[in-house]
Amino acid sequence: MKKNLLSILILALLIVNIIMTSIMMFSVVGSANKTAALVSNISGILQLEVGSVAEGTETAESVSIADIEVYDIEDQMTIPLKKGADGSDHFALVSVSLSMNMKDEGYKTYGATVASKESLIKSAIIEVIGTYTIEELQESQTDLRQEILERIQSMFDSKFIFEVSFRDIMFQ
Repeated sequence: MKKNLLSILILALLIVNIIMTSIMMFSVVGSANKTAALVSNISGILQLEVGSVAEGTETAESVSIADIEVYDIEDQMTIPLKKGADGSDHFALVSVSLSMNMKDEGYKTYGATVASKESLIKSAIIEVIGTYTIEELQESQTDLRQEILERIQSMFDSKFIFEVSFRDIMFQ
């Protein structure tokens, strides 16, 4: 009789344990889903979502390394910057590279003429960088690269150039 009573007690405790575990599981999963949704909303507002790409643009990850041609603008450009809070003159010394997608239709049209349009590209780069102060450039260069990219893409009316990178950038 004692063995039977003990077995019934163990069975009852197992059933209570299973019920408590399932209740806890549903409450934790529900709150985890709500937390994940909140983080997604906040990151969406701040545009920090990993892998978020503006519509119609390509990234280096979406283009195979075999399909990328890099065009280096050979000359280092010395660009006067907008006067900042200190009121003194500052300069940026920049070396720029352009990544081009060889599979893009625009590359077939304009890829061979990029070298002949280098002075126009340099002019666009100088205009864009000249609108920034040294403080803005030291904080973040992401906006600068994106603005240069948009300017060059609008110049060619094509998105075959999908990335602007700085081989070397120094400020004074």
